[in-house]
Amino acid sequence: MTTRKNIRRSAAVLLVAGAAAGATALTAGTAGAMPTDFHCTSGQVTSRLVYGGAGAGGRDAAIQFTAKQGETCTLPGTLPIDLVGARDVVLSSDAAPDAPSVEISDGSSAYIPLHWTAIGAPQQETPLALTVTAPQETSPRGDTSDPRITLPWDFGAVNAAPESHTIRTGAVTAGTAPTV
Repeated sequence: MTTRKNIRRSAAVLLVAGAAAGATALTAGTAGAMPTDFHCTSGQVTSRLVYGGAGAGGRDAAIQFTAKQGETCTLPGTLPIDLVGARDVVLSSDAAPDAPSVEISDGSSAYIPLHWTAIGAPQQETPLALTVTAPQETSPRGDTSDPRITLPWDFGAVNAAPESHTIRTGAVTAGTAPTV
């Protein structure tokens, strides 16, 4: 009988030890994944408007986000953008609602493309700025920042006539914004 008790005790000890090892491995895997799953704050990136060129009455630009050194974060596929000034100009997104997220880190960039018309329409307005809302206010280290990123508009007038008064935006795209 003593041998059976010893076998049962050994089996119980091995079972508990195996469960503990599995839980430790699971916890370590989850903790390691956290930084790359964290959405960007305005304090983790530098942001700027980049001129992309003109042709056939259309204009192109982009909102470019660059991760600061030592930062890793994720931008969702779409971000809320507002226009400051130019009350008759609207923003419209061509991005799919399920556009994939883009991870940036240590100086890498992502951008949102912009396109509009600016061909001598009788009704034109010049925006003052674009405001982008970062998806997160607090970084993994606990640093907080205002989620609003305001970028001065330096690209002149935009058609404000009802038939062509839209700045079209796209999905967040990995890489540096295209320029002319």
